Amino acid sequence: MTTTDDKDGGNGQERLDVSTAIRRAAAQLAELLQREPSSVSSLKATDQGWSVDVEVVEIEKIPDTASVMATYRVSLDPQGQLVGYERTRRYARGQIDR
Repeated sequence: MTTTDDKDGGNGQERLDVSTAIRRAAAQLAELLQREPSSVSSLKATDQGWSVDVEVVEIEKIPDTASVMATYRVSLDPQGQLVGYERTRRYARGQIDR
């Protein structure tokens, strides 16, 4: 496990580095949903660990711009264990935010 020199809240355990947090969030969500993540759109260090937004194809369609995507917010503790997740958004793949 890759860590940084930052300690987590004085409990003596080190916080994961950014790239490891992203990989762990995507892998644990994929295991729960049985779907491979498309991308990570957001990462934020929190007092409780990490908050990661992961994009997932929920319904594949042809053409792929008609596929239904979803954004999931994944919460990890400082060591990278999943402590919660929620779907925050569903949208058509071709949809552009305004």
